[in-house]
Amino acid sequence: MFGLIAPEGLNIFRDQLIKMIVIAPEGQNKFMADTFTQIFYHVVFAVRNRESLITPEIKDDLYKYISGIITNQKQKVFIINGMPDHVHILMNCKPNMNLSDNVREIKEHSTKFINDKKVLRGQFYWQGGFGAFTVSKKDVPMVLNYIQNQEEHHKQKTFREEYLAFLQENEIEFKEEYLFDFELT
Repeated sequence: MFGLIAPEGLNIFRDQLIKMIVIAPEGQNKFMADTFTQIFYHVVFAVRNRESLITPEIKDDLYKYISGIITNQKQKVFIINGMPDHVHILMNCKPNMNLSDNVREIKEHSTKFINDKKVLRGQFYWQGGFGAFTVSKKDVPMVLNYIQNQEEHHKQKTFREEYLAFLQENEIEFKEEYLFDFELT
């Protein structure tokens, strides 16, 4: 199994509603509201030109590195897995997190990580853009399973078919010509 499941990810299913009690000057207890969220994202992005560059030799190290980036961003990663040409991530994010900045940073730093290792003949790059789909708490186990079993899913469906299905299931409007970047820039 090449998938990486963060141990703390399995604990998310416990309800965590915390109320802060503040002692009022008169000695009366008052409840203070706080912000409570569960924002799960299923993020998908691909290697530029759909090249199969995420080899077994770098896959585990790459996923661990990406997990570290997400953790350093103060977000929770549940699983990272994918195929040689793309990656799936399930993460729980704080409401003040900017998803585009988060993914840009993941892609930037992981690109440098792979290129610094000098394990590929040429340079590694991620394709511009990404897909991100919100996941309800009740669907988290299904998405975990889906991401964990990428190899099985792709015996029956190409990445293109998978990605188009995500867009259509989530009713995301798109133009076909902007989906896939096949030219190096």
